[in-house]
Amino acid sequence: MTIITSKTNSVVKNAKKLHQKKYRKTSYLIEGWHLFEEAVQAKAQIEKIFALEIFRDKLAAFPQTVWVSEEILRDLADSQTPQGIVAIVQKKEEKLPDLTQGKYLFLEDVQDPGNVGTMIRTADAAGFTGVIVSSKSADTYGLKTLRSMQGSHFHLPIYRMSMEAFLKNAKQAALPILATTLAKKSQDYRALPRLDNFVLVMGNEGQGVSPLMAENADQLVHITMKGQAESLNVAIAAGILMFYLS
Repeated sequence: MTIITSKTNSVVKNAKKLHQKKYRKTSYLIEGWHLFEEAVQAKAQIEKIFALEIFRDKLAAFPQTVWVSEEILRDLADSQTPQGIVAIVQKKEEKLPDLTQGKYLFLEDVQDPGNVGTMIRTADAAGFTGVIVSSKSADTYGLKTLRSMQGSHFHLPIYRMSMEAFLKNAKQAALPILATTLAKKSQDYRALPRLDNFVLVMGNEGQGVSPLMAENADQLVHITMKGQAESLNVAIAAGILMFYLS
């Protein structure tokens, strides 16, 4: 059995490139057994598996496995304590969503990968139809985002489009837009009527939703603060709102 020990190996070098967004056109890296098992269960196309030789029996059914040294695995992984497996998964291209019905989350220029991943995972847990990510939000296929999502991208569709394209599609579909903001015209989320179809918009960590989004929203929404904190973390706020609205 051959075990790759050199970082200059072409297969390893090509896989390492997937740490960079510009190379993630058609495929991406996942790390750890949980994400690998989620990928297998979802019947995702797994192009290559990099693993330690001690998992030979566990991966006997996967001929695309390449055996690597611990040093190579640490180099391919992103976490401090790799679990012994990294895999290349083929991207699944999602067509534009049908916004005429369903519960959607739209992330407008959310920069932090952990926040993006956590909100997608929460949307999955709350039973949302799908998540739409603006073109300026963190990459959903980055290792940090994927770790926060914990496999939720295998459970519900994630779309990426510009804010302008999203607004055009939402207006054409007559989908109510709920935008989170602390503006005076904003309404406490607990006073909202129950909606079967809507899109909840969460804004950038520092700037919130854009003026254009606020202007086009059908309803501005906020969470009333009981203490002295000025605001909530965007992922925490999204969790409260999504579970209430669902």
